[in-house]
Amino acid sequence: MKAELQSIIDASRRLVVFTGAGVSTASGIPDFRSAGGLYAGEWEGLSPEMILSHSFFCLHPERFFAFYRAHMLHPDAEPNAAHRAIFRLERAGKLRGVVTQNIDGLHKRAGNRLVYEVHGSAWENYCMDCNAFYGPEKILNSDGIPRCDRCGGVVKPWVTLYGEAPDKYTVMGACREISNCDTLIVAGTSLSVEPAASMLDYFHGKRLVVVNNEKTPADRRATLVVRGDVAEVFESLDI
Repeated sequence: MKAELQSIIDASRRLVVFTGAGVSTASGIPDFRSAGGLYAGEWEGLSPEMILSHSFFCLHPERFFAFYRAHMLHPDAEPNAAHRAIFRLERAGKLRGVVTQNIDGLHKRAGNRLVYEVHGSAWENYCMDCNAFYGPEKILNSDGIPRCDRCGGVVKPWVTLYGEAPDKYTVMGACREISNCDTLIVAGTSLSVEPAASMLDYFHGKRLVVVNNEKTPADRRATLVVRGDVAEVFESLDI
C-alpha cells in the first residue's frame, strides 16, 4: 500500500493534504477520540467537549483557561516526520495547500506557508475588547483569566470552540484548494467534526487517499486506504 501511495504522490500535480490530530501524536500531542485520547476522560466531572464550548468559556472563564493551559497548549512540541514530509511536498511544488483541523501550529513551524487552520491556532490570541495580539506565552504565563496589557480585556485564543463558527475566509480558502486539487490525502482524522468533515464534499479530483489508524467515513469512496501511524507512513515515502 505504501508503494501505491508513493505512486499516487508521484503522479500528482495539485496535491492537498487534509490533517487531523493523528498527524501530531508523534510530536507528543494526544489525539481526541482514540481510547487514550483527550475526550476519553473527564475533568472535574465535565466532558472536554463541554469545557471547550463557547458557552462554558463565557460562563466559567477561569475553569476554561485552567483546562486549556493543562491540555491544549504544547509549546515544546516539535514537527515530526509527517510534518516534515508535507513541507517537502510544498517545497517540491506538488502541494497546493494544507487544510488542518489542528491548532498546534506544527505545519507552519515545519515550514509550510500554504496552511488553512480551520479551527484556528493556539499560537494566536487576541484581546476581545481592543484586538491586541498576543502569542501563547500570554496564556501560559498568566494566572486565572489572561488580561490585555493595553486595556484589561480578556485575551481569548484564536481557536474555534464548540458552538462557534470557524473563520469564513479560512474555510473558503480551504474549500477552494480542495475543489481544485487532483489528489487529496486525508491523514490522521476521524472526520467526525463539522464543518471540517463536510469539506471533503468539495473534492472532485482523481485520487482520494485516507491514512489513518481507524476507519473513517471517507474510506468507502477512497482510491486508497492506508492503515497505520501517519508519521511512520510519511516517513517511509520518498519525498
